[in-house]
Amino acid sequence: MEPDIATAPPQPFRPPPSSVLSLDFEQLKTKLSGYLKPEDVGRVEAAYHFSADAHEGQFRISGDPYISHPVAVASIVADWHLDAQALIAALLHDVMEDTHISKAEIAERFGKTSAELVDGLSKLDKIEFRSQEEAQAENFRKMLLAMASDLRVILIKLADRLHNMRTLDSMRPAKRRRIANETLEIYAPIANRLGLNNIYRELQELSFEHKYPMRFRVLSKAIRAARGNRREVVGKVLASIEERLPQWGISAEVQGREKHLYSIYRKMLEKHLSFSQVLDIYGFRVIVHDVPACYLALGALHSMYKPVPGKFKDYLAIPRANGYQSLHTTLIGPFGTPVEVQIRTREMHHIAESGVASHWLYKEDEKTLTELQQKTHSWLQSLLELQSASGEATEFLEHVKIDLFPGEVYVFSPKGKIFNLPRGSTPVDFAYAVHTDVGNRCVACRINGDLMPLRSELRNGDQVEIITAAHANPNPAWLSYVRTGKARAQIRHFMKNAQQEESVALGERLLNQALRPHGLTLGQISNFAWERFLRDRGVRHKKDIFADIGLGKRLPVIVARRLSQAQDQESGRPNVIKPKPAGAIQIRGSEGIAVQLARCCQPIPGDPIIGTIRKGQGLEVHLHDCPVVAKLRGDRGRWVDVEWEPGEERLFDVTIRVLTKNARGVLARVASAIAEEDCNIQSVHMDSEQGAYTALNLTLQVHDRMHLAKVMRGVRRVPEVVRIGRVKADGRA
Repeated sequence: MEPDIATAPPQPFRPPPSSVLSLDFEQLKTKLSGYLKPEDVGRVEAAYHFSADAHEGQFRISGDPYISHPVAVASIVADWHLDAQALIAALLHDVMEDTHISKAEIAERFGKTSAELVDGLSKLDKIEFRSQEEAQAENFRKMLLAMASDLRVILIKLADRLHNMRTLDSMRPAKRRRIANETLEIYAPIANRLGLNNIYRELQELSFEHKYPMRFRVLSKAIRAARGNRREVVGKVLASIEERLPQWGISAEVQGREKHLYSIYRKMLEKHLSFSQVLDIYGFRVIVHDVPACYLALGALHSMYKPVPGKFKDYLAIPRANGYQSLHTTLIGPFGTPVEVQIRTREMHHIAESGVASHWLYKEDEKTLTELQQKTHSWLQSLLELQSASGEATEFLEHVKIDLFPGEVYVFSPKGKIFNLPRGSTPVDFAYAVHTDVGNRCVACRINGDLMPLRSELRNGDQVEIITAAHANPNPAWLSYVRTGKARAQIRHFMKNAQQEESVALGERLLNQALRPHGLTLGQISNFAWERFLRDRGVRHKKDIFADIGLGKRLPVIVARRLSQAQDQESGRPNVIKPKPAGAIQIRGSEGIAVQLARCCQPIPGDPIIGTIRKGQGLEVHLHDCPVVAKLRGDRGRWVDVEWEPGEERLFDVTIRVLTKNARGVLARVASAIAEEDCNIQSVHMDSEQGAYTALNLTLQVHDRMHLAKVMRGVRRVPEVVRIGRVKADGRA
């Protein structure tokens, strides 16, 4: 699967005796015989020999024959009791990339399902990408989408990555760090999301060791030294728990465990602690028979040691998204040492360690496994939604990364349904978690019955109600505070579609205007001329040309000239139609994304205006005398004549500067004068001037230039007002 990690050119030394490899496979066969039928073991053995022949002469950078890697991956997969098809795919997962074997040949020999699994695990080596990052993102997208159709793809991939991480020592330090970082960012969180706790922890530890080798060694040494100092505490706590639980009539298995290095390191990093300040490096696990016994054991422990307030978490009543269930509590143990305890049933312990792989490992707890499968299925479906909403592969990967980190906030719908969201999520994230349409139509929210802003941060236990409107649309400002990948992807998807539609409409109007000097209109351009124009430029549809013009990627005057030439060639004679004036594009000011009113000069209806085409942003409307436009005078191809469409009833922002004498209540009198003219104040900024004067910068909402003039006349009547003027693009009134 990962030739850059594992594969090297043939080495000059002789390979180890084949008996060593056959011994590895014999151990795998023994493992498989414990749960597979003999005929299935035979099919897996046939895949082993096929893979060994295909990889003949290939070696890993460590010097081991390459076949040792697929056998190790299959052995990890066998620990989860996956079926024969998955084991065959594990043994063949690199043959499509590293050898001449095709998908069709695998399908013919071992079946279509195994071939599909191998294909889902194979990289896109035949496609050229602009960068390493883009290639990596596209490979992840392919793998994650294959996982959405068959979960075994990611289980084999995680086994593949785990073995590569275990044998990473032979790589260059820079490559080790890159692979370790990729594992921490993608593969470890995926293992966690699927509930594969053992794999998750081992990938974290191995990544920490290779990404920060010096820190890993120092912390390992400190842990070894601390073991001797804290052995007495651990032994005393363990003995106390084992003695107390039977007194309460509880039969339990008690395990003491040392926290993993990476989790200690993260705690030190996040809380700015030294190692000596991290007291709870040991934890305990209490495994009981049923759920009532979990709560009874909790009471027994709390009667023995005092619990730390705020450190109790009930993941039995509200399981984590990956199906994990336990009671967590932190106690003050002997000598004031904090002790973390997890309490769970045997079935919960299976799922905590093996997650979705429990489906294959443990068949007895069907109800719990079914719930876990439903949660996993929902997450996989959300990947497909992200894929459809995300354009670029890098964008898709960014959204997946956001969602891979475990959620910490549990909120409720008005009907009592629980939603698990990342910490820092807002009602907008909640709305998209409920349904894409709810998110798109969201206008307001109630949190615990109170109307609250959509950017409010949700807390554990909040009840959230989303208020929707039929004609509402996503707000681009939401992107600044949403946390979930789904919300971010859907908002961007809507904005892209809206921009596309508006750009097509604007581009059509701009091209029609540019054709008028040639004596043509869009309706007069023949299909022959369009086909010739599109073919010469490698474009499939004229809508793409309109969109490019609307977004400023093509100049309408140049497109009009080329279309006119194509039209003349069809008729076989020069254009003798009398040219017409180009005319002006009418602007309403409410077109949306494709047409924007410049913030520098804030044009309003009644102002003389001009449009400029900005690449990738569409048409921007400025005042005729705007200093920003004056700098662009030379580039005439990007100028567009525009005028206001009559009768548009909407409000436009405009800023005025009012110089007043310092006097009590002057701001209130100015605001009152503005309100009397039916005008709203958006914002106020005050500047202290020299002497006894104050400058007020007020952003107002007006209908047009005449409305602004009425407002300014009203403000002039306030006795304390010395001077008033509209703020220009250079900031002066």
